[in-house]
Amino acid sequence: MQNQTENNIFIGIDVSKKKLDVAIYSKTGVKQFDNNEKGIGSLIKYVSKLSPTLIVMEATGSYHFLCLSELMNHSLSVSLINPRQSRDFAKATGHFAKTDAIDAKVLAHFAQAIRPEVRHQVSDQTLQLNDLTRRRTQIVQMIVIEYNRLESCHSKGLKSSIENHIQFLDTQKALIEKEIDIIIDENSFMKKQEEILTTVPGVGKVVARTFLAELPELGQLNSRKISTLVGVAPLNRDSGFSKKRRMICGGRSRVRSMLYMACVSAMRWNPILKSFADRLKESGKPYKVVATAVMHKLLIILNAMVRDNTYWKY
Repeated sequence: MQNQTENNIFIGIDVSKKKLDVAIYSKTGVKQFDNNEKGIGSLIKYVSKLSPTLIVMEATGSYHFLCLSELMNHSLSVSLINPRQSRDFAKATGHFAKTDAIDAKVLAHFAQAIRPEVRHQVSDQTLQLNDLTRRRTQIVQMIVIEYNRLESCHSKGLKSSIENHIQFLDTQKALIEKEIDIIIDENSFMKKQEEILTTVPGVGKVVARTFLAELPELGQLNSRKISTLVGVAPLNRDSGFSKKRRMICGGRSRVRSMLYMACVSAMRWNPILKSFADRLKESGKPYKVVATAVMHKLLIILNAMVRDNTYWKY
């Protein structure tokens, strides 16, 4: 096993807004690259020469997308993990200090010790869709904030200014939605997936498109893995005779938020999920437990439908 490890190269990349710190397991020193097209190009040349067995990165908002995409485009095996996983691993291995260089070394060690699953290839259209759906969400949030300001504003001049800004934001949202329409219409695979997902009562276009952008693994993983990836798999917390309530954690927050929105609607209008939720309520389960269970069941249904290329039937 030791010889096998010695013959393999494991790399950790710590991602920040402006920099990428790169560490190789069991090697001293950390190389740093700019987190932009030029810097990532240099990083690709550096790691390609090493022929790494596995590269591990953390999911850090939107800062990791370009680097991740380029690594995969160059056929390099890369895994994207939740920051909580690497932090827990760091503590478990005695790394309590936290710097970018230390984090990169921890990720390299994580790659060697844990061997997380390699990330599936992400297309350019998926990355574009990811940017657009995230921007749409930001604009919707700004519109809500402006409407709240409008309600509490008493100055006519300021009201006019806020109304003009809302109108501008509405226009921007419409333009982004048109761009999203074009991407999906030009991609037959995405268009088919959207058609499948939106046949489920409770799942609208916004939810479906977030899944397409943020969860390209949908339909490619089994129920347990997709649930863990999203963060809706109930995790045991038992020790000895102590059996604590199961909990969910980690995962992809934007997907989980949209899944919750779909769950709220599905518990009212989706006959199968409504019946499932009603049974849980009747057994005395609190709302959070019911909602989490419905989210989990809905995700499994969506995953199976995309996998089998089938529409909703009831």
